[in-house]
Amino acid sequence: MIPSDSSQAKEDGNGVPANAKRSKPEDQGEQDAVLRPVKLSRTELYKPPTVEELNQLKEAESLFHCSLLKMQMEELLKEVALSERRKKQIDSFVKTVTEALQSVPSFPKVELGDLSWLSGSVKVPFIMMPAENAGKFHMAPPASVDLIGSYPLGTCIKPRITVDLAVTIPAEVLQIKDDMNQRYPRKRALYLAGLAQHLSSSAEIGSMRYSCLHGNRLRPLLLLTPSGKESSNFTVRLHACLPPGYFKPSRFHPQRNNIRTKWYTGLDSSDPESPEPPTPHYNSSVLGDMLPRAHLQFLSAVSSQCPAFAEGVALIKVWLRQRELDQGAGCFNGFLASMTLAYLLSKHRVNNNMTAYQLLRNTLHFLATTDLTETAITLARKPDSTAPSLPEFQNAFQVVFVDPSGHLNLCAEMTECTYKQVQHEASLSMQFWDDATVNGFHALLMTPKPLERTSDHIFQLLELVKLQASCKKLKLLSELMDHSGNYVCTMLPYILSLLQQGLGQRILLLTHSLSPDPEWTVEAKPPKHKAQPPLSFGLILRPDYAASVLERGPPADSPMAAEFRKLWGPRSELRRFQDGAITEAVLWTGESACEKRLVPRQIVNYLLQLHADIPESCVRYVGAMMDDVIQMNDVPSTGEEESLKVVQSYDDLSRKLWRLEGLPLSVTAVQGAHPALRYTQVFPPKPLMLDYSFFVNERISRSLLPKEGKPCPVYIEPITVVCHMEGSGKWPHDRVAIRHLKAAFHISLGELLNKEHSYTCSPCPTHLDVWKDGYAFRVHVAYHREPQVLRESVGPDGLLVVRDNEAAQALELATVHLPLLTSTLHGLQQQHPCFGAVCRLAKRWLGAQLLSDDIREDAADLLVASLFLHPAPFTAPSSPQVGFLRFLRLLSSFDWRNNPLVVNLNSKLTAADYTDIKNDFVAGRDSLPVMFIATPSDKKLSLWTKREPSVQMMQRAVMLAAESLKVLEPQLKDGTQIQDVKVAMRPPLEAYDVLIHLLPKQVPLLNQAVDPPLVVFSRGTVAGKAGTPGGAMPVIDYNPVALYLSELRDSFGDLALFFCDPYGGTVIAVLWKPKAFKPVPFKTSEIKARRVVVKGEQAHSVPNVEAIVEDFSVMGKDLVRSVEARTERWSV
Repeated sequence: MIPSDSSQAKEDGNGVPANAKRSKPEDQGEQDAVLRPVKLSRTELYKPPTVEELNQLKEAESLFHCSLLKMQMEELLKEVALSERRKKQIDSFVKTVTEALQSVPSFPKVELGDLSWLSGSVKVPFIMMPAENAGKFHMAPPASVDLIGSYPLGTCIKPRITVDLAVTIPAEVLQIKDDMNQRYPRKRALYLAGLAQHLSSSAEIGSMRYSCLHGNRLRPLLLLTPSGKESSNFTVRLHACLPPGYFKPSRFHPQRNNIRTKWYTGLDSSDPESPEPPTPHYNSSVLGDMLPRAHLQFLSAVSSQCPAFAEGVALIKVWLRQRELDQGAGCFNGFLASMTLAYLLSKHRVNNNMTAYQLLRNTLHFLATTDLTETAITLARKPDSTAPSLPEFQNAFQVVFVDPSGHLNLCAEMTECTYKQVQHEASLSMQFWDDATVNGFHALLMTPKPLERTSDHIFQLLELVKLQASCKKLKLLSELMDHSGNYVCTMLPYILSLLQQGLGQRILLLTHSLSPDPEWTVEAKPPKHKAQPPLSFGLILRPDYAASVLERGPPADSPMAAEFRKLWGPRSELRRFQDGAITEAVLWTGESACEKRLVPRQIVNYLLQLHADIPESCVRYVGAMMDDVIQMNDVPSTGEEESLKVVQSYDDLSRKLWRLEGLPLSVTAVQGAHPALRYTQVFPPKPLMLDYSFFVNERISRSLLPKEGKPCPVYIEPITVVCHMEGSGKWPHDRVAIRHLKAAFHISLGELLNKEHSYTCSPCPTHLDVWKDGYAFRVHVAYHREPQVLRESVGPDGLLVVRDNEAAQALELATVHLPLLTSTLHGLQQQHPCFGAVCRLAKRWLGAQLLSDDIREDAADLLVASLFLHPAPFTAPSSPQVGFLRFLRLLSSFDWRNNPLVVNLNSKLTAADYTDIKNDFVAGRDSLPVMFIATPSDKKLSLWTKREPSVQMMQRAVMLAAESLKVLEPQLKDGTQIQDVKVAMRPPLEAYDVLIHLLPKQVPLLNQAVDPPLVVFSRGTVAGKAGTPGGAMPVIDYNPVALYLSELRDSFGDLALFFCDPYGGTVIAVLWKPKAFKPVPFKTSEIKARRVVVKGEQAHSVPNVEAIVEDFSVMGKDLVRSVEARTERWSV
């Protein structure tokens, strides 16, 4: 049997999973090859390195960031390579199939449409449309059976192992005119059906199914798997091929026609003298079956000269697999990867002595810098005179890469957008490859990039059958003939071109899913074109332009104006702008930020309806999947406008604090220290106008107290502001005196603000509350030396001792680190408009899953910031939806045990800083937090996660994030799922021991719940803008749920853990601590919440669970509705 190679796609389907694990040795020979430690003599141990070892060290230093990357590449190659045991299994099965094929019986000649010879239930894998076709067919044994594809070439990799066999159709079965009107493709399908019928009687063959080569219905395949335990290890694909040289290649020139219009339509042409349209795609499909042996000879010759060729192709395949580019119609398959590398070798763009790493790098550089949609390339050194020229190829195809024969375009089925995606991915890879701060190996080869996690917006075309009407409207009969009736492939380039033109500079990249290769049993008819999954499209947005509601066109007198009006139809209108220009323009609807983010949806729906007759009901656009959970009541807003109002009010207050006169010391800085001031508050404060009839005005304190019997009043969250006073010798050096002086400053600031601006102020020893514009600002006066004073103490010997303590750390965190973090993240929001929305979604999920007390707000904001500052291998998110999915992916997949998460705010950290952080982390891992987040101002301590989460809660967060991702991502792909996206926001309560149900009436944030009740309670506010300054001060920061939760933790924190959704949760979940239920010796000082149990002469105390559960109700009187004790889950 002569080994040969297939053309396109015979090498695809071989990638590596995202979480590849080392497989066990598959035979004894491999076990014997395992390296074992050996004892070396002193001479051998200190022997100088050899030249080869020095070269390896030099290579690791010059090519890789570190030797670890080199070892990772080597291990990956070992992981994806086929074992000897697997190769023996494949060889044995291939031999069995080959022997079975040699005994195929012959049948007499029949008409092409006569299927009477095909007995049994086996069907023909071809849609016979049109039904009429001339010609004869008979079954005969194959002329030859050859191994082709990646397996004989040595580039076949795991996990999807496919082995290709070319079954050559005997020349006597074919006729000289079979290139016309689908005769050859139909005979090819009939021959495969005959093979399936013959092989169905073999006991050594397991399952048999039909498929198509990259979705091309003209090139069906027969898939075989072995019987028994090995059935799922690999698949053998049978390709029915032409005898070499049976047709002249010139008959398949891209400008020639091989499908007659009269035969296809059944109608006479209205103009008999008009030329037949060319059929380049049909021609390339037939031609592709003629050249596999020449391709194999070419690739074998190239690979024999380059020792690392197979490994280089393997790495390129893994890279393509992780980006979902190697499977489906028009993909960049493994065969193209081999041909691309062969092109670079033939053009001396890479050297034969390069390593696999260098081959991968140079191939990605070539793809990133070479646009095959503009510049065609060819492997043909001396094409014959009948070969088409490159311009002729470019007129017929969007992407051109000509094979060594000079007649076949290897990228004939690839769309321009698919190649642009390959180019974009290669460019991204090159960007972060040289960045020493990025884990290049993980980002390049180990991180999967599915469409829903890569694209900012996704939409699908659902009823593909409607594309038939689109073809008719656009008069695409010639193209439909060329694609043999496949209206999906016919319309796809036109839809992509239309959307690319309409979306323009709003998008960085337009991508589309590659329709998977259909598979069906040999007893079933081939699926129709409408049966394939919906077409999915992805948009990577440009945040600066995507949300613009105005599409400004050319001037009215410009030649381009007519083209603009043709594109936009009746939506285009003349407008006069402030600069005096009169131009064509299109205006889209959208007032709030969340509405403007969906302007691309309006454009997509409008253009598809206008130009392709695709109604909006057939377009499923997913761009704001999670917005509902952070919407501000019934208003179509996700908080951006409310956050902006808060920031504007704060800026005004800041200016007024700066300008205050009459203070003993001047104000040196005013800094915000609240999530709302960095746009990350889940539900930003709204300006409130109070209903005074709801309250009682307490005269002495001038405060508004809620009337008895009313629902809990609206929760007014104080917005923290830190006011730094100048340093002076007047400040005392005693901690108590400093606190007294700060209290005096709070009083003075309140008096001045009331006097000069009529603001209602309420000074306290620790802060000053200011009621302004319907917001409550809580001003803290800060003295920069106070943390140092708290660290100082006088020892027994009278000497000054400086010792760090929790009070100093907490004060420094509140007055130094938190304002700095707030201002830094505020700047990040200015660069990335959707940063705040992603933070709100992430924290809403943490709250809904009862994790907000374990992963605090500041830590969550830093986690999200890392997605924008270090997005590799993606681009920075430009929509809340994709940002939230990546947050869940980060939380669930990051190696928290072995790596610190470095968030390089303001790009202050260098590569050396990264190394130092990593080394310090490894050295002190056991004493560091389980979630370690390093920033430029916090490289060693991880201040934001120092106390929480615990190991157990971190494990739960990782598990919940992974499960939420499994729920959400399929819903992006499949709109038929019954569950809504909020299912990821509903916590599983089965694991808890006690559930405390609260009265909705007394939950002030009830309207923020994931599933808010239909009943609405008045909370003491009225509609309208905030009133004029002055008036009584409402009760600030009063949340009975939070206060009750704090009391529970103070009273029973040693016995149980308490969890609650801070955003409108009406259930407090209780989990008993297992260690708390162990009997301890009785002590009168430790009898709180315990009861005495006497066994023999010993008395022990155990928790009094019944009394504790009763206390839950007593402590929460008028707040607790019921206590559900799940006694089946615990016992004392």
